[in-house]
Amino acid sequence: MHLLRVKAKGKGGGARAGVVAAMLCAIVSAQASAQDVAKTLPAVVAVGAPAPRDAPASLDRVDADAAPARPAASVSELLRRIPGVAARDRQNLAQDVQVTIRGFGARTTFGVRGLRLYVDGIPASMPDGQGQVSHVPLAALESVEVLRGPFSALYGNASGGVVQFFSKLPSDTPSWGLDAMAGADATRRADAFLSAPWAQAGGGVRVDAGRFQSDGFRSHSRARRDLAQARLTLDAASGARVALTANAMDLAAQDPQGLTWAQYEADPRAASAGALRFDTRKTVRQRQAGLRYEQPLSSGALAVGAYGGARDTWQMLSIPEFAQSAPGSGGGLIDLDRGYSGLDARWTVTPGTIRGLSVTVGLEWMRSKEHRRGFENFVGDVAGVVGALRRDQHDRVASEDLYVEARWRPVAKWQATLGARHSRVRFRSDDHYLAPGNPDDSGARDYAFTTPVAGLSFQPMDSLDVYANAGRGFETPTASELAYRLDGGSGLNDALRPSRTDSLEAGMRWRPGRHRIGLAVFDSRTRDELVVARNEGGRSVYANAARTRRSGLELSASGTPSPRWRYGVAWTTLQARYGDTGARIPGTSARTGWAELRWSPRAAFDAPGTDLFLAASGNSRIAANDDNTAWAPGVARVDLGVERRWRVGGRRVSAWLRIDDAFDRGGIGSVIVNDGNGRYFEPAPGRTLQIGLRLATVEGTP
Repeated sequence: MHLLRVKAKGKGGGARAGVVAAMLCAIVSAQASAQDVAKTLPAVVAVGAPAPRDAPASLDRVDADAAPARPAASVSELLRRIPGVAARDRQNLAQDVQVTIRGFGARTTFGVRGLRLYVDGIPASMPDGQGQVSHVPLAALESVEVLRGPFSALYGNASGGVVQFFSKLPSDTPSWGLDAMAGADATRRADAFLSAPWAQAGGGVRVDAGRFQSDGFRSHSRARRDLAQARLTLDAASGARVALTANAMDLAAQDPQGLTWAQYEADPRAASAGALRFDTRKTVRQRQAGLRYEQPLSSGALAVGAYGGARDTWQMLSIPEFAQSAPGSGGGLIDLDRGYSGLDARWTVTPGTIRGLSVTVGLEWMRSKEHRRGFENFVGDVAGVVGALRRDQHDRVASEDLYVEARWRPVAKWQATLGARHSRVRFRSDDHYLAPGNPDDSGARDYAFTTPVAGLSFQPMDSLDVYANAGRGFETPTASELAYRLDGGSGLNDALRPSRTDSLEAGMRWRPGRHRIGLAVFDSRTRDELVVARNEGGRSVYANAARTRRSGLELSASGTPSPRWRYGVAWTTLQARYGDTGARIPGTSARTGWAELRWSPRAAFDAPGTDLFLAASGNSRIAANDDNTAWAPGVARVDLGVERRWRVGGRRVSAWLRIDDAFDRGGIGSVIVNDGNGRYFEPAPGRTLQIGLRLATVEGTP
C-alpha cells in the first residue's frame, strides 16, 4: 500500500525517547495534592491543578457557585463571564456550544477547534486538536479556568487558548444532594450526588449522575443527555495524592440546522427543509477514565497523569442524493468510533544554587484511533435511513511532546519566564473501501514544531501585577478536516497546511481593596489560517487562508462595593481580519460584553437569605462568510432572577427563578460559517422562564 508522507516545516527528533521516559516516570512516580501543586508548578503547565496568582499571562477563574440561579445546562453560563471568550449556546446539542478565545476556534461547525480543553486534568481535546465539551459534568463543577495569549502555546497543538474545568472534590463528611430545574420548551434537568470520606485514609469518593432533556426552542431539536461521573481520591501520609476519575456520557439529539435570513424572519423556530426530510440527528456514547498521581518533593514536585477512553458518534446529514453520485463521495451518514489514550509526566525542581529559580520539564504522549465509515443517507426514494457503504477507513493520530519552562525571580518584585515545547503530530489513514472510481486513498502526514514563549512580570506593589509576554504557536488540521477534499474526491485533503501564529500580549491585574480589575491588550498574526471553504448539509471542507490578524483589548472587573452588593464585568474588543482582503474573520464579532449586579438584603451571599440579580450580555454583529456579504445582527439581552436559601434541619435548600432575555429581544445566537446554501443563522430563544430547586446535606450531618 502506497503511503504519502508530508513533513511540515520544523525539526523533529527525540519524541520517541520522550514517550519511553514518560512511561517509566509513570511507573515510579507520585504526585502532590492540588493545593501543593498550585504553589509549586508554573501556571501554564499545571494541568489538573488551579494556577497561582502570579502567572505572567491572562488567566481568569470563575467559581461555579458564584453564578446565581445557575441552570447548569451549558458551559456558556460560566465561560461568558471571562473576557476574550465567546461561548455561544447554539440551542443544538447535536453540534455543541461554540467556544472561541480571541477569535481562535471561530471556524468550527461542531465541537471545539483551535483550543485545548481539560476536564479534571483529562484532555477533552484529541492530539489533532478536535475537542468536545458535551461531557463536562455541569452540575458537579467547582470552577473553570481560562488561559489566553502566547503562553497557551506551551500546551502544544491547537492551543489558541486553554480551558480547564474542575469538578468538586469528595467532602470530608458523608453527604448527598439533589438538584433539579425546569424551563420553557419542556426543558428539564435532574442531578444527584453522593459523597463520603474513606474510613481509615485521607481522601474520599464522590459520585454524580444526571439527565438533561429538552424539546428544544426550534422544531426538530429534541435532545437528551445522560451523564455520570465518579471521583475517588486518596491522600497518603507522605503528602501524595491519587485521584481517579471515571466519566460516562450518552447523548441523542436532533439537528435543526441553520436557516437563511428569509427563513429566520418567517419563523425563527423552524428547522431547515433538509433537516426534516433526512431526519438529521446525532448520537454520541463516551466512556473514559483518568488517573492522576502527585507527589511533593523536598525541592519541587513530580506529577503523572494517564487516561483512556472511547467515543462513538453516529450522525445523519442532509446531503442530497445527487451530491453522493460521484465515485469518491463519502455518503451522507457518518459512523465514527474513536479510541484515545495519553500520558503526561512532569518534574518541577527548585535548585538552591540559583535564587528564585524553578524549572519544569515534562513529556506528553497522546494517541487516537478512529474507524470512520460513511453510508448513503437514503435507500431508493426513502431518505434519512442507512444506505449503501461509501467509506471505510482507519485513521490514527499520535502526538509526542517534550516541554520545559523556567521561572526565575531574582528579586521579590520581578519574575522572568521562558519556555518551549517541541511537538510532533503524525496522521495515518488506511483506506479499506475500494470501488471503481475510488482507488486506495491511504495516506499519512507528519508535522513537527518547536514553540517558544517568554514572559516578564513586575509587582510594583502588593495589589498590582504587570506582565508582558510573547510566543509562537501552531495548529494542524484535524483528522475530520483532512478527511474531505475541496474537489469532492476521496482521500486526504493534501492541500491543507498547518497554521503558525506569532503573538504578543501585555496586561495588568489590580486588586484595590474589595475589587479586582484586569486589563490586557494583545496582537496575534497567523499564517496559513485554517478556514471553512465550504459547508453543505452538515459537512465542512477546509482550506488555508494566507494571513490573518487578531488584535484587541480585554477588561474585567469584579468586587463587593458594600456588604450587600456584588458586581462583575467582562468586556472584549476584537479586530479579527484576513490580511489580504481586510474582511472580518467569520464567526467573530468586534465587541462582546457581559455584566452582572447582585444584591443580598442580609449581606451574606453564601448564608440563608435572598439574592436578587440582574445580568446583561451582548455582542456586535457577526460575519457569517468570508466575503462579509452575510451578517448576523448584534444582540443584547437582560436576564433577571431571584434565589432563596434556607436550612431545614440538617439540610441546605435553595430555590431560584430566572427570566432570560427579559425584554424578549431574541435574535441570532450563532452562525454556521460559510454555509454553501446560505443557511448561516441559528436563532436564539426570546424570553424564557426557568425555575430550580437544590437540596443537600450540611457539613457534619448525615
